[in-house]
Amino acid sequence: MRYVLLFLFSLGVGQSLLAADGNFCNVRAFGAVGDGKTLDSPAIDKAIETTATSGGGTVLIPAGTYLCGSIHLKSNIHLLIDAGATILGAPQNMNVYDETEPWSGNPYQDGGHCYFHNSLIWGENLTNVSITGQGTINGGGLTRSDRILDQMCGYIAWQKKHSPPGTKFPPDEIASPSPTATFSPGEKTSPPPSTTYPPLRLGNKAIALKLCRNVLIRDITIAHGGHFAILVTGCDDMTIDNVTIDTNRDGMDIDACRNTTVSNCRVNSPRDDGICPKSSYALGRNVITENLTITNCQVSGFEEGSLLDGTMKPSAVGNGRIKFGTESSGGFRNCTISNCTFRGCKGLALEEVDGGLMENITINNLTMMDVVNYAIYITTGTRNRGGNLAQPSTMRNILISNVIADHVGKQGAIQITGAPGQPIENLRLDNIRTLNDGGDSTVGTPKTPAELATGYPEPRAVTPAYGIFARHVKGLELANIHTGFHSPDPRPAAAFSDIDGLEIDNYKPEAETGVTPVVFAKDVKGLVVRNSPGVQ
Repeated sequence: MRYVLLFLFSLGVGQSLLAADGNFCNVRAFGAVGDGKTLDSPAIDKAIETTATSGGGTVLIPAGTYLCGSIHLKSNIHLLIDAGATILGAPQNMNVYDETEPWSGNPYQDGGHCYFHNSLIWGENLTNVSITGQGTINGGGLTRSDRILDQMCGYIAWQKKHSPPGTKFPPDEIASPSPTATFSPGEKTSPPPSTTYPPLRLGNKAIALKLCRNVLIRDITIAHGGHFAILVTGCDDMTIDNVTIDTNRDGMDIDACRNTTVSNCRVNSPRDDGICPKSSYALGRNVITENLTITNCQVSGFEEGSLLDGTMKPSAVGNGRIKFGTESSGGFRNCTISNCTFRGCKGLALEEVDGGLMENITINNLTMMDVVNYAIYITTGTRNRGGNLAQPSTMRNILISNVIADHVGKQGAIQITGAPGQPIENLRLDNIRTLNDGGDSTVGTPKTPAELATGYPEPRAVTPAYGIFARHVKGLELANIHTGFHSPDPRPAAAFSDIDGLEIDNYKPEAETGVTPVVFAKDVKGLVVRNSPGVQ
């Protein structure tokens, strides 16, 4: 019956017939126009509600442009965005995004992670929900800004309380926003000291799902997705497959989720992270992100829109990347990344800084080109932005293999920094080849970077080695590694300090004449070197 209806629809048969099957609804039968001017989200909601009431089924959005505020998903609903169909986010001044829900938790994460209802498409506590099709979700009027949400949930106050003296913060945003406020970067004033924020209509996510089970997102394209193109929090048994995202902030954040597969996706996000597993305190408790697979994906940091139009214009920022963290109060366990490419963006980042546990992580077959700053960044810290901290941040049992990174920026290709007294444990890098751009004489005399401690986990300084800089590690194995440069770099290839058990096998470091290729501090213990004639 379903296939017959689809065929009849393609022949232009009336919409009433398509609406007759309780398991298949066409939104046009419920009043959706698709002209890009009429607000169609009420009609789409009515189609979803009708289908859900009859036990569930498919809600078809046929070709056309559907101007929408918040769309409310239901259990057992398959939202099918057909080829030629675009869901277009309405401008903020239409006041059609849902209000932010009440927030009563602790402000351990930014406001973007505290609120879900202020989204273009959202669902909470759902089972069996799918968003698929060859169509597009264009965020349109969604905003990338979330600072006023940070104020509302109390996160700004938390930051100011816990930041070192003298830390500078940007100006606060509007204290009492009007319903038509557009929240552009220029609209900022200082709020009164004891402002109570009312619910706010600030659409800033394309898709937000919270505490859902059996989720499928497949084949769609998301453009200009706001703060998050996809935000999934506390979800279980989820597949995100063959999705293309070209956006202005985060591509997809997978937060406190279990049993998730992300495959065959292309994510371009020049001004924030591409694919970003997290484990925030947004659910009011520490929830680990575990059993996660990311495979056959591409991340990049081209100018927004230039992935979709094929021009792939370089960006001055170039974030992109796959990054675990920064929110990491629950931690990460049993995660695999394989067969992924990075282009014009930062490299792989593993960050555990909020008292969680990161363990049993396997990463294999990565290729990177035009890498901003670093290829691999691995760190623990003591920011402790989470509740019920039982232990310091812990990282152990990490394997990264078969990585090629070409044209890496000057900071340092591989940076590994545990915390004093709490080292990263059992870390192995195998079959890694990095080539820095080099040719920059401004690096000056190499200096040891300051400890991360409570700081934000993003490397800022140029490291004392262009290839590998590692400290505070217990059990570090490096095998079949080559570090080199396209133009000479005045620094050593590698520098190690506070390593308990360092095994190097078949390391080929390139160095300028007169420069010691590898530098070992006096606190490196248990050093074993094999098949590495350039290492002394």
